[in-house]
Amino acid sequence: MRLATELRRLREAAGLTSRQAAALLGVSPTQITHIESGLAGVSEERLRRLASHYACTDQEFVDALIAMATGRTRGWWEEYRGLLPTSFLDLAELDHYAAFLREVAVLYVPGLLQTEDYARAVFSSRVPELAGEELELRVHHRMRRQQIVVPYELVIHECALRIRVSDRAASRAQLAKILELSEADHITVRVIPFDLDGFARAASAMTYVGGPVPKLDTVVRDVPHGSAFIDSEAQLGAFRTRFRKVEAVSLDPGRSRDFIDKLAREL
Repeated sequence: MRLATELRRLREAAGLTSRQAAALLGVSPTQITHIESGLAGVSEERLRRLASHYACTDQEFVDALIAMATGRTRGWWEEYRGLLPTSFLDLAELDHYAAFLREVAVLYVPGLLQTEDYARAVFSSRVPELAGEELELRVHHRMRRQQIVVPYELVIHECALRIRVSDRAASRAQLAKILELSEADHITVRVIPFDLDGFARAASAMTYVGGPVPKLDTVVRDVPHGSAFIDSEAQLGAFRTRFRKVEAVSLDPGRSRDFIDKLAREL
């Protein structure tokens, strides 16, 4: 779907209609519509021709689009197709192909760092309630998503660390897991305590997913019906700035670990 979106944007930026693009490629307008709707794939040869017709000179961007069009394989998340909402599969695919991940968490520990008990408590609070089998599927899917190896930066507010989604023991285990994971070379955790100034810009959660080139980055926001995926260049720029401003008012990684350790010992 992202490939389809980018091809449509390139065509519109070139000032061409789908009928004109089809004529240049020697195909029917319906085929262009299907490509731009994600209903049909596109070969490397045709994609390069389209990029040429659209006067796209960013070769790195074109190569990234070709990789999206031709290099996809069946991922582990496909096992859950038809069993879980599509947004769960989309998140797992984003994680898998990410160059880096940056996250701001305010009310909950992010799914990529949750323990099983924490995740189960979060999903159990859903209204309407989930059937036992679907709840366990969601927990299992979330645990599999945690096999990330790319750079992951998290800024988490004290509120998310203190809220007990389950009991005291589960909260203590969750803080212990965050501390353990924060020692990994590719994971950085920063905390915003209640008494730290400059919190305003951390007022909402977000996940920033790095693509193969900046134009293909994605921001994920939680919405009532699932997840919203944001990919316009203007919005991506705003979210990059927002993350850096939030990061600037957080504790450094060492002080953050000390802070989390102190909270765990108080439980």
